[in-house]
Amino acid sequence: MDLFEAAAEAPKPDDPLADRMRPTDLDEVVGQAHILGPGKLLRRLLETDRTPSLILWGPPGTGKTTLARLVARHTRAHFEALSAVLSGVADLRKVLAEAKRRRSHHGERTILFVDEIHRWSKSQQDALLDAVEKGIVTLIGATTENPSFELNAALLSRCRVFVLESLNDEDIMILARRALADPERGLGKSGITATEDAFAALARGSFGDARRALTTLEVAARDLAADESAEELTVERIQEALQHKALLYDKAGDAHYGVVSAFIKSMRGSDPDAAAYYLVRMLESGEDPRFILRRMVIFASEDVGNADPRALSVAVDAHRAFEFIGLPEGVLPMTQCAVYLATAPKSNTALTTYSGARKAVRDSGPLAVPKKLLNATTGLQRKMGHGAEYRYPHDLGGLAFGETYLPDALVGQRFYAPADAGYERTIRERLAQWRSRAGMNANRGERDPADG
Repeated sequence: MDLFEAAAEAPKPDDPLADRMRPTDLDEVVGQAHILGPGKLLRRLLETDRTPSLILWGPPGTGKTTLARLVARHTRAHFEALSAVLSGVADLRKVLAEAKRRRSHHGERTILFVDEIHRWSKSQQDALLDAVEKGIVTLIGATTENPSFELNAALLSRCRVFVLESLNDEDIMILARRALADPERGLGKSGITATEDAFAALARGSFGDARRALTTLEVAARDLAADESAEELTVERIQEALQHKALLYDKAGDAHYGVVSAFIKSMRGSDPDAAAYYLVRMLESGEDPRFILRRMVIFASEDVGNADPRALSVAVDAHRAFEFIGLPEGVLPMTQCAVYLATAPKSNTALTTYSGARKAVRDSGPLAVPKKLLNATTGLQRKMGHGAEYRYPHDLGGLAFGETYLPDALVGQRFYAPADAGYERTIRERLAQWRSRAGMNANRGERDPADG
């Protein structure tokens, strides 16, 4: 209960500004109108003290803990809080045992808030399942990670998920103005004011995180208080307070995969500006450059391929260059590579060709290799027909027109269909010409994907 014992108490002057300014009722909550606006389901449930088991999913500073505190303040049920970072199965079992006793002896409900519930292992989450299913506790879980991936399916199916969104700039400025004006919980007694540009800079630099905004405001206000020559917060002072901000980027979390996905999709979509932006965002957030370089090597084959055969060399060379020079200059070949890949012609035929061939192998099993393709290194092998009727292409001007190389059961199948982009257009035309000369298409009476 340590996080929530103060929920019904007046905030103390030395508490962090973000804690002192936590809403005490739903009308003080800023943002999240899509779930907390008048008539919205979550608001109705909270106001009528009919909270079901639910999961609050959203980025940091969007109000997950605040909503739990409001439940703690207003519910008629007993309220318990656990942090998944600090609590284990033993703590949970103790809480559940007390909840069961409370329910059977006094008919009292228990609401259990689990902060950062995604931090619990699947087995720890399993310990909750029976209690939630039987109504021994009503669960409120808070998570910054996608519950579909981080929570047990059985537990998730018994909870209603509410998605909280990052606050917009106007929301942040409302909170900042309120904190600066409030004489009881905020900074109103200090007499400090701020320019509109300063409020706007604070909003831009907080990235939708209310806690970050109020913490930054408090740092800037303390800095200003130490300067007897100034009474107004300016853009410069706000930016100085923001300079040590940490980018939202957990290497094991949704933010990580979201930025990586955006980087890949930007290159695939041929947007060099977006590719450079996400590359820098990953680097500035502390991502391992080698992880990014490996992704670009994969991309060079998967999404560019033979549309620009040089792309793979560029990616591999960028990897080598980084190993040779390291940081900070190593970001330059990385950026060069990202821009090259984004602006290269695109083809995913390496992937589709592999997938098609793999399907044929799996569906058909280990088909016999045509005897004409087998080496005849012994007399017995020659008697068995190995190498018989094999035509050596170099003796025929480089191509043995009409020859087949696939197992007999697969002759005529096509796995590689060159794209009509970049160098693959040349390959496409070349294959079409060869096959036309060989008369293979006419003989099979079928359409060749390489012919368009």
